[in-house]
Amino acid sequence: MASSIPKLRLSSSRDIPFDKLVLSQSNVRRVKCGVSIGELADDIVRRTLLQSLNVRPMLDADGQDTGKFEVPAGGRRFRALELLVKTKRMAKTQPVPCVVREGGSAEEDSLAENVMREALHPLDQFRAFKALREQGTSEEEIAARFFVTPSIVKQRLRLASVSETLLEIYAEDGMTLDQLMAFSVSSDHARQEQVWADVAQSYSNQPYNIRRLLTDQAVPVSDRRAQFVGIAAYEEAGGTIMRDLFTVDQGGWMQDVALLDRLVSENLSEAAHEIAKEGWKWIEAAADLPYGHEYGHRRITGTTQPLSEAEQAACDVLMAEFDQLTDEYDGDDDLPEEVDARLGELETAIDGYVHRPAVYDPQEMARAGVFISLAGNGVLRIDRGYVRAEDEPIVDAETGEVADDAGAIGPQQPSVTIGGQAATAEPVEEEDDVIRPLPERLVTELTAERTVALRNALAEAPDAAFIALLHALCRSVFTPHATSGCVEISVRHAFLGNVAPNLGDTVWAQAIQQRHQAWGDVLPDDPGQLWDVLTEMDAGEQMRLLAHCTALSINALYEPANRYNQGHVSAHGVSKRIASADHIARTIGLDMARAGWQPTVANYLGRVTKPRILDAVREGRGEEMVGLIDHLKKGDMAKEAERLLDGSGWLPEPLRLVPTDGGAEQTSEDRPTEYLPAFLTGDADDELVDEELDPEHFAIAAE
Repeated sequence: MASSIPKLRLSSSRDIPFDKLVLSQSNVRRVKCGVSIGELADDIVRRTLLQSLNVRPMLDADGQDTGKFEVPAGGRRFRALELLVKTKRMAKTQPVPCVVREGGSAEEDSLAENVMREALHPLDQFRAFKALREQGTSEEEIAARFFVTPSIVKQRLRLASVSETLLEIYAEDGMTLDQLMAFSVSSDHARQEQVWADVAQSYSNQPYNIRRLLTDQAVPVSDRRAQFVGIAAYEEAGGTIMRDLFTVDQGGWMQDVALLDRLVSENLSEAAHEIAKEGWKWIEAAADLPYGHEYGHRRITGTTQPLSEAEQAACDVLMAEFDQLTDEYDGDDDLPEEVDARLGELETAIDGYVHRPAVYDPQEMARAGVFISLAGNGVLRIDRGYVRAEDEPIVDAETGEVADDAGAIGPQQPSVTIGGQAATAEPVEEEDDVIRPLPERLVTELTAERTVALRNALAEAPDAAFIALLHALCRSVFTPHATSGCVEISVRHAFLGNVAPNLGDTVWAQAIQQRHQAWGDVLPDDPGQLWDVLTEMDAGEQMRLLAHCTALSINALYEPANRYNQGHVSAHGVSKRIASADHIARTIGLDMARAGWQPTVANYLGRVTKPRILDAVREGRGEEMVGLIDHLKKGDMAKEAERLLDGSGWLPEPLRLVPTDGGAEQTSEDRPTEYLPAFLTGDADDELVDEELDPEHFAIAAE
């Protein structure tokens, strides 16, 4: 029995001269998109026409064939051929391959041709680019052929180099394009597959977390060590850098950490030995010295030599030229390159005259040393002129003369320490006592009477008492190991070097260091000269100096209760030390949130339990924000909580002021109750990808 299903009849195809073709008004494409007509015309010249036109015979009013054909499907190809005819790159009678349709609807044909076509999968395009590159086609040639930029070609070639296992997962829609792009930051296929196995079934599979896991063993080029060594020197030594073509990575990550540390050590050693030639006793160098490393050292000050007449004249000429150029181009937004370069040269030359290096006494240098470390931007931080306690000159108590302390004077070969503790000189034994002119007992009795008389006289002279107090504090702060004066008041320093990481990099520590150095450059070491300098200061300078010395005695560290300090805790269970610190904080209006403290994964959120994290978000942003992160694992929860609390002003209990009733007091301004960060609204950082990587843009010169 014969089948009743009709057999398929395909439309016939034939070559029709271009001048017999007319663009139909039935074409459904109205909006321009994708490759332009000009680019498509260039592509047809390069590869010829790859897809036939869909045409229908045109009939006259009587239904007779006119010999013309309308084009309802393939309008963009028709326009491209029309452009080639107008530019005389194709004859108007050139036969064009066409599929001749009869019956049906022209609009339906046009719609079906566009709707039924499926764009090329991005992975197929990645692999096609890779095949062309392996055939010897350059990235620039590929970009020109497919009308994209060379950077887009580089990105897609990088995606094609990801592990084949992950590419197959992406092909089966097992991961997103953003996740695949995150894996391209590393070329280690085994590591890529390991990270995917760890995050595939978790909430930590966001692209930013994948990048973090792939780079956790590397050092970003923004690190102080990387900036100190330099990318060129690191690569010349054989180091490799991983880079991310899809996000702003600030230059990438250095993978060989051991090599980087070796180069840092070598460069520090070279700098230290060069500075040692100046005549110092010891040099201590490290990439990051602990906070408070200079405590317990006396600082010696140098003098800046005045400019000679010739040097002053040369400096004046440079400053005159600088002023002339700045006046001439005042108000211009963009300076000419040669002018900008000349201004830079003038600034460098003038700085050499204005900020001249200090000159130190060779005898003082022979017992002092230098600390060398790296600033946050990778520049050498050189702190000269520190004398250790064991290197201080020994003064005879009776004669006031300096004893023989040759052992404290620096050797011909200075001690240089890189990344470790510096060697110390052997202590010098004191000489035997000399013969005293008066019996010790008598001298004690006489000086006791003078002490009582001096106390009474100073109590009746408040101005002198203030100078005596300030003098004692300055001696204690700036020359702590020198012989103390008769006013037995000193500043006790609480050592904070190992209490918290990176404490020395905080804005507060840097401000204290700068202020301390500024005062140290002004105040002389000699007690008599110091007294004269303090007396000549105006009241404002004296009060500022007193404030600085007093501030260095602050110790507001947490003091755990034990049997030795039970009397140090108030009835409310609050440490009296903390309560005292709160009184000072209220008086000066210190609020840690306004001062710049922000909760981060490193300083709080990553070091407490999940309930603590949720409680912080609840206090800082409200209950509705807790529901956004309470399902996450702790690491992810801490990361998202950091973003949520950014700018909220929230503080943990130890940083809040404790009121007199013992309750907690939040001192920062009222927090907004409605707050939704970009990473929870779909505007996360991982969307910094070139828009050309959207799958809708992956059709290759579709005709």
